[in-house]
Amino acid sequence: MAKKPKDPNKKSLWAEFKEFINKGNAFMLAVGVVIGGAFNAIVTALVNILMSVATWGVPGGLKGLVTVLPALNDAQKGMDEAIGLGQKFESSELQALAKTLAEKTYGEATVLANPNLIESVKATILGKYTLHGLTYTYNMSAVIDWGTFINAIIAFIIIAITLFVIVKVTTVLAKKREEAKAKLQAKIKKEEPAEEAKEEKAE
Repeated sequence: MAKKPKDPNKKSLWAEFKEFINKGNAFMLAVGVVIGGAFNAIVTALVNILMSVATWGVPGGLKGLVTVLPALNDAQKGMDEAIGLGQKFESSELQALAKTLAEKTYGEATVLANPNLIESVKATILGKYTLHGLTYTYNMSAVIDWGTFINAIIAFIIIAITLFVIVKVTTVLAKKREEAKAKLQAKIKKEEPAEEAKEEKAE
């Protein structure tokens, strides 16, 4: 079977890809993505600083602003409600709770003979609870994280204000550049008849 002759007007996939990459829009988009990522890191750091200052006197800071919803089933109740390991507990209680659970699980005599069991139990507890500020919450519980929500709102406001200022400054500079260009063109047009008149007189 004879091969079909190549259409000279039809570009190869590689040629189309190179043409796309070489376009200014694609390059500027890539630069924008990189700068946007770096800008996001700056905004995140700024928000964290502002929140640390604003919540200086709040125990646990903004991260501690959580609401633990009531348990609807046994899976959400925590490891052991009877000893205080329910849906949440304070970080200051961790060591005592680990000791109590170790003694309940292995027996007081065994724990006294092997104190490392307390650290092992503590590691188990930390694997099932998440620290929010100064409070540990059970991972299976339904938690409303107000701190993260407020953080996101503040980050959005900072980004919006920053972008507004950048766009405003860019617009003003572009307008001034256009005005300067228009004035220069008007000046050139005004001087052209005078130059032509001088040339005619010289002739």
